[in-house]
Amino acid sequence: MLVKTKFFNEVEVDGDEIVTFVEGIPGFKDLKRYALIKQEDVLDFSYLQSVEDVGVCFILVPPAILVGNYDIEISDDTVKKLDIEKPEDVELYVILTIPEDIRAMTANLKAPILINRKNNKAVQEILQDDAYSITHRVIKEGDASC
Repeated sequence: MLVKTKFFNEVEVDGDEIVTFVEGIPGFKDLKRYALIKQEDVLDFSYLQSVEDVGVCFILVPPAILVGNYDIEISDDTVKKLDIEKPEDVELYVILTIPEDIRAMTANLKAPILINRKNNKAVQEILQDDAYSITHRVIKEGDASC
């Protein structure tokens, strides 16, 4: 499938890389279908590109590359919505916010993206646990140098 993208013009995407958000993403409830475009050569970044609106694209990373022990509890409601049978069927991502000053980049650990790869259903789960922040600093003070 040929997908128009915000950053790469048009990209060929396999049908199994199209995910459907059962309730949309908060703030984008009407947009349900997204292409998951993986860029493993760039720090495990992936792009979640709306198939319905070329202007909507999120940059994702697996939370494990940011925090060593990202331990979350998935709600029973989400398990039902995604038809999750086994935990290993779920891919987990967090959304990055990358401002002009890249040193201020943050990750939303409070609301991860969960994708059931068996059926490509997805949700953004807003965690009830206060252990994680919506603005987790990716680059710690003093870490960035050229």
